[in-house]
Amino acid sequence: MNIIHHGARTGVTGSCHEIRIGNYGLLIDCGLFQGEEGGRLLDIDFPIEHIRALLLTHCHIDHVGRLPWLLAAGFRGPIYATEATAALLPLMLEDGLKIHLGLNKVQCSRFTQLVQQLLKPIPFDCRVELILPSSELVSICFRPAGHILGSAYIELVLPEDGMMNPPCGRKVVFSGDLGPSDTPLHVDPQPPEQVDTLIIESTYGNKQHQPVSQREQHLASLIDRSLEDGGAILIPAFSVGRTQELLFDIENLIAKAITGISKQLDSTVKWHQLPVILDSPLAMEVTQQYVTFQRLWAKEAKQRVISGRHPLSFEQCVTINQHSDHIALVNRLKATGEPALVVAASGMCAGGRIMNYLEALLPEPQTDVVMVGYQARGTLGRQLLEQPESVDINNRRIDVNAAIHSLSGYSAHADQDDLVQFVANIKHGPTQIRIVHGDVAAQEALAQKLAAIKPDCEIIVTATETQINRPDNFKVS
Repeated sequence: MNIIHHGARTGVTGSCHEIRIGNYGLLIDCGLFQGEEGGRLLDIDFPIEHIRALLLTHCHIDHVGRLPWLLAAGFRGPIYATEATAALLPLMLEDGLKIHLGLNKVQCSRFTQLVQQLLKPIPFDCRVELILPSSELVSICFRPAGHILGSAYIELVLPEDGMMNPPCGRKVVFSGDLGPSDTPLHVDPQPPEQVDTLIIESTYGNKQHQPVSQREQHLASLIDRSLEDGGAILIPAFSVGRTQELLFDIENLIAKAITGISKQLDSTVKWHQLPVILDSPLAMEVTQQYVTFQRLWAKEAKQRVISGRHPLSFEQCVTINQHSDHIALVNRLKATGEPALVVAASGMCAGGRIMNYLEALLPEPQTDVVMVGYQARGTLGRQLLEQPESVDINNRRIDVNAAIHSLSGYSAHADQDDLVQFVANIKHGPTQIRIVHGDVAAQEALAQKLAAIKPDCEIIVTATETQINRPDNFKVS
């Protein structure tokens, strides 16, 4: 058994890992490079003739975005994913093809039809057996990761010494992206009982998030202040996961304000009149899939539905589909300065409709921009967090007079405490941990924490290929 990292080894994008078993390999994710890494070639720069299947942890573009290039290189093997990921994948890929290749709807449809022919949707916690051409058996199981709808960490049980019986073999776990604990919409990730080799993400391996319990309060304070001062609140958000969590909390805040439950929200009339604008056709389609897969929601979200509320589709939420309506709204908000809450993609301000809002409204001091997710190096989102006096948008220099805020409680990634707790709760093992999907500082910080709780485990920082806590009796595979 050998593990090769084709992406997300030294950063947080381009996730792509290969596990090689004898002469054959399985690919886990095939993601797009973004931010400073976005200049890397999209072509598949590794051999694929021996790859027998692709396994997807979830459908964020940094985990699935290179799939068109993988198929162009000749891959026609099965694509395993959870049921919800399989439903979301064609939507995400079509959006990416329009943006990166300028394909029209017919061209996109031909490609997504091919993807759907290869897709093998697998329910959570069901074990699937994959027979390699060598007659060896590999067992695959998807477990809830709590990151976005359908997200999973993947358990592989490998054949031992050529045997056909996978439960006796080595267990390898790829974390994908793990979600934080105690979010109201997504379930908490539960670690496996036993692992031999763990490949774990480290996006926030050196940071702690604002508690989820406080994020709604902070969002409420921002909105309430904006209602008093006027101007728009712009929230760049990923179409999958972040947008739905925001809508979930906004609906709850509006309900509290209207019913008078919350003493903090004293602008009852204004809250009742506040337009909540979802300006992303992709996010609208994704939100519909969230409704379809309500059975995967966390307990709190299900209870709101049972009580008769619609946490992702409420009266004050206005959706913008046509591009002409989008441009008209941008111009209106710029001309009037009226209060409005706008949720639009992209989450890192690296394209999409949010760019037009930023270009028009960043110069206005009444504007608030709320960053709610990870901002990769080299993106406009990262620049805005540094509070610049001006930024470049659409080849124009735009003054930044708007207030820039960061709410880390909306991150879809586990923070350092959650990652450490996930590993600490693994009862048996692992004997090896490979840390990926993080900046060097994040990987190294997480490695030190994990070394303290798993002193008998070899820990590898893949960004530097540094080995930590290597036991004398450990044999590298």
